[in-house]
Amino acid sequence: MTEQNVASMSASGSKGAPSSPAAALNFFHARRWSWGSVFGGLALWEFISRVIVGSKLFLAAPTQVLYALYDLARTGEIWKHVWISALEFCLGYFIACFLGVALGFVMATFKSGKQALQPWVSGLYATPTVALAPLFILWFGIGIVSKVMVVALLVLFPVAINTEAGLRNTSPNLVETVRSFGATRRQIFFKVALPSALPFIFAGLKLGIGRGLIGVVVAELFGARAGLGQLISQSAETFNMPNLFAGVTVLAVAGIAMTSGFARLEQKLLPWRE
Repeated sequence: MTEQNVASMSASGSKGAPSSPAAALNFFHARRWSWGSVFGGLALWEFISRVIVGSKLFLAAPTQVLYALYDLARTGEIWKHVWISALEFCLGYFIACFLGVALGFVMATFKSGKQALQPWVSGLYATPTVALAPLFILWFGIGIVSKVMVVALLVLFPVAINTEAGLRNTSPNLVETVRSFGATRRQIFFKVALPSALPFIFAGLKLGIGRGLIGVVVAELFGARAGLGQLISQSAETFNMPNLFAGVTVLAVAGIAMTSGFARLEQKLLPWRE
C-alpha cells in the first residue's frame, strides 16, 4: 500500500466521521439560526414564566417541564402513555396512507372514479373530523379502534388529494415520449407517473403527520384509559401545567422527528430533486 493510498484513505475516513470535532462544528454552524431560534425561544419562555407570570399554575417554565418529564420517565408513567398514543397513531396513519394512495390513484386514473369519489372527498375533507370523534367513541367504545378511526380519517384526505395532484401533474410530453418508444401502460406508471408524483405524495405524508397527532390527542380527550391526550386532559383538570406541557412537548418532538425522517427519506428516494 503506497503512502498516497494511506493518505487518501485517512482523508476519506475523516471526512465521513460524524463524531469528529470539525464535523460537529460544521453541523452546528450550518444550523446556527435554527439552534439560535430554539434556544432564544426557550429563554424567552423561561423569562416570561419565571418573571412575568410567576406561577406554574398558569405557565410552566421549560426547566419545570424538563423536571416533569424526568419524573414521569422515572416512575414509568410517561412510557405507558407514549406507547398507547404511538400505537394508535401508527395504525391509523399507515391505514390512511395505504388507502389514500389507492384513492388518489383511482381518482387520477379513471374519470368515472374521479366523478364518483370527488363529492365525498371534498365533503369529508371540509367536515371538521374532530367533531366526529365523540360519534366514533359512541360507536366503537373508548378502546383503540375509535382512536385509529379518527387518525385515519384525518390523514386520509391530504394523502389522497396530494397523490391525485401528483399523478395529474405528470408531463404529457414525457408520457408521449416513452409511449413512442413502445412503453406499456404499466411501465409508464412505474417509470414516469409514479416518480413524478412522489414529491406530492411525500408532501401529503408529511401533512398527515401533524393531522394524525391532532387526531390522537382529540380522540383521547373525549375518552381514553391512557395516552398522551389523556395525560394532557388529566393534567389540565388538576392544573398541573408541567405535566401538561410535558405531554405537549413529547408530541411536538415526535412530530419534528417524523417530519425530519420523511425529509431524509425523500432525499434518498428522490435524489434528482437536489
